[in-house]
Amino acid sequence: MSSSPWSFHLHLFTWLVVGGAALAYFVASRRAGGASRRQALSAVAALVLALVALTWPLADLATQSSLTALVVQRLLLLLGIPPLLMTGLPARLVARLTRPPAVDWVVRRCARPSIAVAVVTVIAVATLTTPAVEAQASSGWARIGLDTALLLAGVVLWTPVLSELPGTDRPSALGRAGYLIIQSIVPSFLAIVWIFARRPLYPHFAVGPNLLGVSPVLDQQLAGFVAKFATITVLWTVAFVSLSRAQRAISTGRDPDPLRWSDVERHFERAERRERRRPWLPPTYRDPPPAPDDDDLRRPEDRA
Repeated sequence: MSSSPWSFHLHLFTWLVVGGAALAYFVASRRAGGASRRQALSAVAALVLALVALTWPLADLATQSSLTALVVQRLLLLLGIPPLLMTGLPARLVARLTRPPAVDWVVRRCARPSIAVAVVTVIAVATLTTPAVEAQASSGWARIGLDTALLLAGVVLWTPVLSELPGTDRPSALGRAGYLIIQSIVPSFLAIVWIFARRPLYPHFAVGPNLLGVSPVLDQQLAGFVAKFATITVLWTVAFVSLSRAQRAISTGRDPDPLRWSDVERHFERAERRERRRPWLPPTYRDPPPAPDDDDLRRPEDRA
């Protein structure tokens, strides 16, 4: 590492990974029948944000010198890239990726707001502990692991909100708005600690090169304000838009959360899997008993 936080680094591995993801998206979307213009633009935006978050200069500043830069990087990984990528996948491709039973089980559980809040909070707090921040500053593999965990946490965060995942029991529009408000408060409680702390909480940023002459304590306070303001702005805006769309749908007599064919297919697939898991049960326990025939209801002497 150079002593200057602005020294250029190519981050060749990141460019290769993002380029491979772009190629995989192109091939998979073609096999799934093609992506719409809106989906393609959303996927491209997600890949561009990935390059912004994981390459020079933001990645180097987040690693060497600034907690604020690290927070901006984390916000892109949590709030920016996952929803753009999820909305950029064609419906057939999403159905194919979530069809394996293990993946389908995880998606169904993560669509529950309580589980999503718990998972995001644990990952968000764990990746900001002092050992985790020190590890990402000193080890490339630790950095890759933490960035991957944040991306997965972002997918979990948006799973109860987005309708692209088939067969998920999403909450109502009001429930989604309440969930997003809770997500904007609970996982980011560390931001309050940063704002009111009077000494640096991360030794790595306290001894590293200062960014633009900003002291470690002021950088820490700025990180708290950025984390809180950006999280509330993004999630509350999505909550407001979700409520507005639901209200417009209700006012025009439409269902704000219509059942899609992909949801029906996924429920049928789950029913088939349940039947295949219980072949040892006698028909009495697997299926309702057949309705009695009229002859069965008559007494033996009447049948004769």
